Amino acid sequence: MQYKKVTHVLFDLDGLLLDSEVLYTEIFTTACDKYGKKFTWELKETLLGFQGHECADKIIKVLELPVTRDEFMKECSQLSEVVFSNVQLMPGARKLVEHLHKKGVPIALATSSSSDSVDKKMKNHQDILKLFNHLTMGSTDPEVTKGKPDPEIFLVCASRFPDKPIPEDCLVFEDAVNGIKAANAAHMQVVAVPDPRIDSQYLQTATLVLKSLEEFKPELFGLPAYD
Repeated sequence: MQYKKVTHVLFDLDGLLLDSEVLYTEIFTTACDKYGKKFTWELKETLLGFQGHECADKIIKVLELPVTRDEFMKECSQLSEVVFSNVQLMPGARKLVEHLHKKGVPIALATSSSSDSVDKKMKNHQDILKLFNHLTMGSTDPEVTKGKPDPEIFLVCASRFPDKPIPEDCLVFEDAVNGIKAANAAHMQVVAVPDPRIDSQYLQTATLVLKSLEEFKPELFGLPAYD
């Protein structure tokens, strides 16, 4: 397959650069157990890419939890203080981000997480955060009013590069179906590195599907190859 050359790269965070989705499952499972409800993969799959308040609203509605959005989010935030203290980078994440930065490729973060959540999760990975041109954190960014699958976060993120690339010149890295849909809607190519449990039929609109970031070949998209 022929891929179009790109000049700028946008990264999702959770489940893509950070091995944090398993930790979100742990947090939501613990919070729901408190009310005698089971947090399932089937529900989790529908939340991938959502902003924090959207996740809370859907969990409360689907599981009929006797709690408000703010109360549920506060409980999850308290649980995250412990759970997120030692989250690890995904295989190949450091190598790819450092490589693109070293070669002068403009890169940015486009995550549905809040700034507070990113601070907690990236506490031990500040050196990686510093390599991004900018961070767009959907849940607390005033310009991002809609979560993925809406394309807004990617369009806002791209607009903040100094040279204002057109969407077609941007490549997105995502793990979630909602993120793939958002990139498609933004008219950006998207490399998907999904949870293996996601049905392949939902990944058909991704430009490229990989099992790991370690498999990515930058030169396919006109980016500098690894040395």
